[in-house]
Amino acid sequence: MTILMEVTTNSAYQNYVQWALLGILAAGFLAATIIGSIAWYNSKRPAGWEDADAPGWVPKVDADKNKPGE
Repeated sequence: MTILMEVTTNSAYQNYVQWALLGILAAGFLAATIIGSIAWYNSKRPAGWEDADAPGWVPKVDADKNKPGE
């Protein structure tokens, strides 16, 4: 509880917390973008993209290999 009171009263802590939260937000956005891109490339292709190859940097995911109970 004392750390929360210190953050609210000390401007040096406020500046640090603001930058830390901004860093967490930026890292989360980058992670979501990268993970979402990989998932999109490994999903079924939209109409007209059926014969398109995935880029070389996208890892292959084999859904059949990871099914539980087999």
